[in-house]
Amino acid sequence: MKLTFTLLFTLIILTGFAQKKPTAKQLQEFDAYVEQVRKEWKVPGLAITVVKDNQVLFKKGYGVKELGKNDPVDTQTQFACASTTKAMTVALMGMLVDEGKISWNDPVYKYLPELQFYDPAMTREVRVRDLLTHNTGVPGTDFFTGAMTIPANEMFRRMVYVKPAYSLRSGFIYQNIMYSAAGRIIERLYGKPWSTVMQERIFDPLGMTQTAPKRGLSKSTNMTKPHYNVNDTIRVIDYGADSEIGSAGAVWSCVDDMSKWVICMLDSSKYAGGRLLKPATWAEIFKPQTFFPEDEYPTMQLLKPNWRTYGLGWYQHDYRGHKINFHTGSLAGLTAITGQLPDEKLGVYVFGNYDHAEARHVLFYKALDFFALGGNRDWNAEIKALYAGIKETGQKAAKAFQENRVANTSPSLPLKNYTGTYASPLYGKAEVSIVDNKLVFNVNNNAMNATLAHWHYDTFYGPFQKSWYGNALARFTLNNAGKVDTLVFSGMDFRKE
Repeated sequence: MKLTFTLLFTLIILTGFAQKKPTAKQLQEFDAYVEQVRKEWKVPGLAITVVKDNQVLFKKGYGVKELGKNDPVDTQTQFACASTTKAMTVALMGMLVDEGKISWNDPVYKYLPELQFYDPAMTREVRVRDLLTHNTGVPGTDFFTGAMTIPANEMFRRMVYVKPAYSLRSGFIYQNIMYSAAGRIIERLYGKPWSTVMQERIFDPLGMTQTAPKRGLSKSTNMTKPHYNVNDTIRVIDYGADSEIGSAGAVWSCVDDMSKWVICMLDSSKYAGGRLLKPATWAEIFKPQTFFPEDEYPTMQLLKPNWRTYGLGWYQHDYRGHKINFHTGSLAGLTAITGQLPDEKLGVYVFGNYDHAEARHVLFYKALDFFALGGNRDWNAEIKALYAGIKETGQKAAKAFQENRVANTSPSLPLKNYTGTYASPLYGKAEVSIVDNKLVFNVNNNAMNATLAHWHYDTFYGPFQKSWYGNALARFTLNNAGKVDTLVFSGMDFRKE
């Protein structure tokens, strides 16, 4: 009986906080924690909102929009939503389902015949649902946006050259192009650009006045800059171009507006003027659709969930007996994370302006504990240790790469023999020239550039022109006649013309 009373008392302590509004002192404690975490992770600026029971419990901006300047982040500062945009694209698709214009299980070729896959059978079998669950078996194709500037329809045409990593629905590989395809289907069925549909069907009804479907469409001057660690120095980097695959991650917003979105998606898509989706459609979005592997997120090593699933635009796992729905977003120099604890009606959104600063995970899981579940788990220490280990592993791999270099070798041919044009039906074109005894690589008309010194044998190595891209590796092969035949640049295969 004594043990039972002790357990009951413990449960009251752990859950009691969730049953009442936090005091001013408690909010001050959380505020101080957020600032401490921001400083320890060296994030120039971030913003966070926490909502519960259809109300905003906490909302604030921290730090600065641009390192070296005194322009502070506030709750209307716009950041990149990045891949948290995917949930919005799914909501638009759900509206089409509600209107009877499409079904989750319709074949994609019915609406987007130009999207062809390596296997013709797959072209026939891929369903609308598959576009939203990362289980088509097609490996990542972010080179479409990172190494070239081509329209989405050209991306779809080139997908026929991408060999699958596994068969349809037999695994999980994150795939942005599929969300681009979903956006193009939305455009065709509504007869308007995806960005216009997003504005009219989500942002306007929810009163998200400081949100834009793309950075280029924003009218705000209150916008953060992206930051990256380049050679152990945090510096401001260039904005990425507004992507052709906007429906996968182009939205820019602020925590004032994302508070409204988070509340809406927690409350079965309701808002003051109605609801975005029918209850059954909203429920389908959060129904587990497939599994994702543990290595998708390093934090799973700490959480050790019993299950890991992916819904329609949402990762899911269990935590302390509760279901979590969440998604991160990452663009060069910018981060986001959003998540829900549905049975507590708790939602969190965190923006950051420093590339892959995992303070976002610290703040997300801390908010779940602080505002609902209780406990004093030191998420900051655990996640810092986790990522320090990952960094150390990367440094060891980089050292091993350096040590594996064969010293005192020379190229098989004079440098001029490596110059010229190289082409690929998938990757486009690479032009190779010589400047100061180094090879200069220009991929797809300056979409990607690097000047590389000789490394060993017929391999060249050095920094990308955009230093935050890291280092490039170029390897040439010769044919039986001893002439240059192929170039592999940053993992992309080209043949000499």
